[in-house]
Amino acid sequence: MEGGGRLPWVKYGSVVSLFVVLLAFWFRSPQNSVLDDRLDTVLSSLLRAERKVGRLNSRPRVAIGFGGCVDLIVDGVSFLNKIGISHTDQPLHHDYLQSTEQLAQSFAYFFAPGAAAERFMLNETLFSELVEEARDLPGNRWSVGGNAPVMAGRMATEGCDVLLGGSFSTDFTDVLSRHITVAGREVEEPDIHLILEYSSGASWGHYTARRANRYIIHSDDHNPYLDSMEDFSKKLNNFRPDLIVVGGLQMMDNFPFQSGEREAVLSRLENLLSSSSPQIGIHFEMASFVDESIVEDLLHYVIPHADSLGMNEQELPNLLSLLKGSNITVLSDPNPRVATVLDQMREVYRILNQRHKDASSNSDSGSSKSKSKPLTRLHVHTLAFQAMIVTHSSQWKNTMSAIAKASLTANRHVCGSNDIDPSKARLIMDDSFSVSHREGSQRIPLQETRPVSCWDEDDYQICVAPVLVCTEVYQTAGGGDNISAAGLVLQI
Repeated sequence: MEGGGRLPWVKYGSVVSLFVVLLAFWFRSPQNSVLDDRLDTVLSSLLRAERKVGRLNSRPRVAIGFGGCVDLIVDGVSFLNKIGISHTDQPLHHDYLQSTEQLAQSFAYFFAPGAAAERFMLNETLFSELVEEARDLPGNRWSVGGNAPVMAGRMATEGCDVLLGGSFSTDFTDVLSRHITVAGREVEEPDIHLILEYSSGASWGHYTARRANRYIIHSDDHNPYLDSMEDFSKKLNNFRPDLIVVGGLQMMDNFPFQSGEREAVLSRLENLLSSSSPQIGIHFEMASFVDESIVEDLLHYVIPHADSLGMNEQELPNLLSLLKGSNITVLSDPNPRVATVLDQMREVYRILNQRHKDASSNSDSGSSKSKSKPLTRLHVHTLAFQAMIVTHSSQWKNTMSAIAKASLTANRHVCGSNDIDPSKARLIMDDSFSVSHREGSQRIPLQETRPVSCWDEDDYQICVAPVLVCTEVYQTAGGGDNISAAGLVLQI
């Protein structure tokens, strides 16, 4: 009787459930369909822009330095919980780390806004202990790391022959592309960098991450010395590169050099760059710096010799702040508006080129300063969009296709797949954007069929492209290096 009495209600409940599902589909489907169609259109338009250049007729030759490491990638929150580091009520910025308390404070400082950070750990014993704990964490992954090897890998994949400056173990070099030639001595054990990844919405105590990102810890005592530079320099002439790329200099940040050591290393790098042919492009990839003195050194020894710069939304205001005589900006808006980024880019472009003009008019013809270059290319990659300034009549070509490729590479790398799935992506760039915060500035709508917007200003062109932001994150570490490298490939 009880069973028979329930049956009509079961049937009735099933009908109600089916009705609710159909009702939800009826009301939600059109909106979701519109969003899906929009993403499909933006994706196909970006792919069309990327393919506009066609296949490369020959393999461009790119020389990339310096250094490299092995990344041990773990889920940051799971790792901290495993080793018993509880969340702190004092998120604090530390230039370097010596204790688990400082690690907790520093991680919390960058975790909530979802900003990328990289810190040197002075306590080698503690770092070794952290690495051992990370080795045992389920789901950990090992990967080739370091700006130079990551950029080299991407450029080899995209059709370049690469000379890579770094000192690596045989296990490391065995996994590199056959299109990569290593310049540097062999080491027994590579340096390990610990990558604490986290996803958007991840929680640690009462902190919630606003976006996916990573916090990097290392105790690297080899890469700061750029010890492959001599071998790299010797092989450079015979290699005859079309482009030289410099990265990995953040390894010098807060590293305990002896007095004058860092300046001596950077001086040798300056000599290498200034002695290269003026026809060879030089790209410098920025990174996370917190020591003002190292950035000042970069402005003296490295940046004047680069005609191309690459950086993210944290590194751009950091550099601009120092150029304008202020202190370093440790933490900036992780999701800036397009107008904000473009205004900052214009200022960096203007100030650096004015510095070049002043240095050229004041220096002796035989000095390294007289061999400095004007900045002709500036690429900023953010979570929501890519932005690029390229000087008219410079050697950089295919800007629209390059920025489309950079945008697509952002999704490919973070999602861990060469095939982009629109169901695992979303657009967070505004439907229209202002080109500047200046009063009366033009607004440009995001057109799905022509998502890359380009226009001329002064002596340069600006291009902006939306990013199909990956919603199922595989890895954020190395994202900027992959994006910058992919953008450069089509412009050499």
